[in-house]
Amino acid sequence: MTKMKKLLALLLALVMVFALAACSSSSTEDAAEETSSEEFTTATEGVLTMATNAEFPPYEYYENDAVTGIDAEIAAAIAEKLGLELVIEDMAFDSIIAAVTSGKADMGMAGMTITDDRLESVDFSEPYATGVQVVIVPEDSAITSVDDLFEGGYTIGVQTSTTGDLYATWDLEDTGLCTVERYNRGADAVAALTSGKIDCVIIDNEPAKAFVEANEGLIILDTAYTEEEYAICFSKDNTELSEAVNQALIELIEDGTVQSIIDKYISAD
Repeated sequence: MTKMKKLLALLLALVMVFALAACSSSSTEDAAEETSSEEFTTATEGVLTMATNAEFPPYEYYENDAVTGIDAEIAAAIAEKLGLELVIEDMAFDSIIAAVTSGKADMGMAGMTITDDRLESVDFSEPYATGVQVVIVPEDSAITSVDDLFEGGYTIGVQTSTTGDLYATWDLEDTGLCTVERYNRGADAVAALTSGKIDCVIIDNEPAKAFVEANEGLIILDTAYTEEEYAICFSKDNTELSEAVNQALIELIEDGTVQSIIDKYISAD
């Protein structure tokens, strides 16, 4: 009987040890889950993935094999402030919002303007830069001002899904005044212009200056088509990340970092 009692006592002690260990493990897991829920999530642990279209100098473009430019440097400063590694994914402009909403990218940054249509799919940060949409034409063009486009009959080149595309569609194509030809890259639209396939190109002022410099016989009209503000887009399902990035961006704007990056690429005049 004595041996049997000792055996039972030993078994009971082992059961209590396992029970305590299980409770401790469960408590640790619950604490870990509680801690992680207070942090923002990224597509990959410790990484901030930025979706862009590296065809938009000086905001994003290739230098050797790396994407650089205003947006790339601002994103890098944000990632550093958040203690994350920045990874840039280059893709077609019209794929950026889909990449963000699907979780393939944490944010989209590509000289992107806040519009009502885009707000239906994504959230936006505070604006960090101002852009100007301009019109590129041949030197001998009959189009001498933006107002001439509203007389109708012209074929306009744009990069697909950019604000140049949106404005040309709303103002000129939907009203039946002009025809809009869409291209995957701004460079393709400019090539169509130089070959006489279209009458003009509506695009952001900064890449427009680069295209005109690289293509003899093209000019930018003196009058701007419209002005806009650029911001970062996020999935509506990841408010923790958007708030963290937006706060970092605001701090970088306030301490002058953003303006210094812009000034590095765009001269005051």
